[in-house]
Amino acid sequence: MDLQERLTAVEHRIQETCRSCGRKKDEVQIIAVTKYTTMRVTEQALQLGMSHVGESRAKDACSKWEALHLKGTWHFIGHLQTNKVKEIVKRFDYIHSLDRMSLAKEIEKKAASLNITVKCFIQVNVSGEESKQGVSPNALFSFANEVSQMKHIQVVGLMTMAPFESKVGATRSVFRRLKQLRDELNDQKIFGYHVPHLSMGMSNDFEVAIEEGATWLRLGSVLFGE
Repeated sequence: MDLQERLTAVEHRIQETCRSCGRKKDEVQIIAVTKYTTMRVTEQALQLGMSHVGESRAKDACSKWEALHLKGTWHFIGHLQTNKVKEIVKRFDYIHSLDRMSLAKEIEKKAASLNITVKCFIQVNVSGEESKQGVSPNALFSFANEVSQMKHIQVVGLMTMAPFESKVGATRSVFRRLKQLRDELNDQKIFGYHVPHLSMGMSNDFEVAIEEGATWLRLGSVLFGE
């Protein structure tokens, strides 16, 4: 299949999953994860209407952004080193990997110097895997309280990466827990505004993520091939 055919197939799967679980398709957005694709393929994705682009390596991401940023909305989805913050916050619309206080302070500092507000997802390590980044569920609320004092960070949601499981539905408990944490944040009114989003679900498990409330799906191989 070519890229258009893959996109059509994915959108059909999203539509069917939303229908079966009683959600509206427009509640769920695709982030086309282009970190392993060429500039040409990334541009093709944008031309096909994949208006949200996800990159995770600062050097490659910035070069693609320089060439193509006028054509889409850009999401930084990978681990962000503090020494790369300035380059990312002045280019990218969203950061999905706010995972530690040193990073929050650096984003706040650089955003203040640029007089901008950065939309961020707090990354939560729901699964507890040592290989995964993110704050622990137990530390989330104290972390959120500190971030809420930062005037140049707007927390728009939570993000997690589930374990890679071959069995369909094995990641459900991780996604369900992230939604519970997001709802608890809102119940406690930590930020003084509603936090709407859940960035969860990848190529191997996005249908389960939709069933559990995902609003942003980070899709790479299912769109672009292995």
